[in-house]
Amino acid sequence: MRKKQACIVVCDDQEEIQFSAKLILKKHFETILTTSHPKQLYQFLSEQTVDVVMLDMNYRIGFEDGREGIHWLKEIVTHSPHTCIILMTAFGKIETAVEGIKVGAFDYVLKPWENEKLLQTVENALAESRRRQKKPVDFASEKEYFIGTSPKIKQAYSVAEKVAKTDANVLLLGENGTGKFVFASHIHQHSTRKDKPFVHVDLGSLSENLFESELFGYARGAFTDAKVDTAGRFETASGGTIFLDEIGNIPLHLQSKLLSVLQTKTVTRLGESKPRPLDVRIITATNIDIHGEVRKKHFREDLLYRINTMEIVIPPLRERQGDIRSMAEFLLRQTGEKYNNANLTFDAHNIEWLDRYPWPGNIREMENKIERAVILSDGNQISVSQLDIFDYQPEPDNDENALSDLEKTAIEKSLAKYAGNISKTAEELGLSRAALYRRMEKYNLK
Repeated sequence: MRKKQACIVVCDDQEEIQFSAKLILKKHFETILTTSHPKQLYQFLSEQTVDVVMLDMNYRIGFEDGREGIHWLKEIVTHSPHTCIILMTAFGKIETAVEGIKVGAFDYVLKPWENEKLLQTVENALAESRRRQKKPVDFASEKEYFIGTSPKIKQAYSVAEKVAKTDANVLLLGENGTGKFVFASHIHQHSTRKDKPFVHVDLGSLSENLFESELFGYARGAFTDAKVDTAGRFETASGGTIFLDEIGNIPLHLQSKLLSVLQTKTVTRLGESKPRPLDVRIITATNIDIHGEVRKKHFREDLLYRINTMEIVIPPLRERQGDIRSMAEFLLRQTGEKYNNANLTFDAHNIEWLDRYPWPGNIREMENKIERAVILSDGNQISVSQLDIFDYQPEPDNDENALSDLEKTAIEKSLAKYAGNISKTAEELGLSRAALYRRMEKYNLK
């Protein structure tokens, strides 16, 4: 995958945060700089064009003369107005991050972050920085992702691309890990709003106390520590798209407040009485049976009508037969590049296990297992043992006998191939000699 010509700076006093961010970003962007010292930002900004700064909000007391995120945010805005700032903060400090957006930050991320969401936030910030610099945005080099050819996923993407050309509200349904965030981003990038913000809000991690101030904003003095007028996430997404993830987790008494915003297309900040008009595309997602929640009176039916002008069901990985191996190979190439080992392949002898494994965690589980296997690999081939799917024990209602038969057959074939040589058989199957002996005893193959 071609890297983007961009300079990203990560400024955080924790070295593990710097390392983690650089590991994720260096695969997608040419230049990643890290520092523990905010004062070094002056040097970075003077020596090159910095497109995006990821800035920690909460330096330790006394660290760098006690100056913290808001101070350095203002410094960057003054010295390099084209640079987009992404604030990094812990969950309990969201109010400070929202204040930072008012001061001039582009967006914020919560630590610890999800890699996919972090990358999308940086992509959006880079697009905004390019706009400020009056440089063209190279959408052809956007982060690649696997679509596939299975009928269900092709149908889902077909609907997504049709609805993307409209301003219709979209509800994405699917299990955890199926790629709802990627789908929402795909819709935004294929819409007429693609040059405007794409704002993601994880409603599942948003406490009830922060719901209104986070989404709708607040006026100075609306509550303790509300020192400045602050726009909420809806206003931040003006002209673009707001993605409300895990919408099924909103309590009933807050659902009515969200419904009012969707019906009137206005938002009223806490502490104000005058509504502000909204121009924003709304995409929502949930992994629960939202229609069942309506029947149980746990989710408002009128709110469901508002959010699902178009409803798209994203299929789980186990229902995408024909895509699983291709997706695994795609993710292996990406992960191999990330860890500077582009020659990795799956062991052809037992690649059929990729299709047999049910992937309960879907694409997210596959990504994690492949990354772990790449880290542990010693050669150029990845075994099912390294993927940690060889010893999968299905639930009682699954076809356990079929899985056991497959394991037994794989061992029998390998033993025959190597004329009973235990060492070569174990190596091919990715097992230790002791583990192979245990399986031979289990299946009476001695």
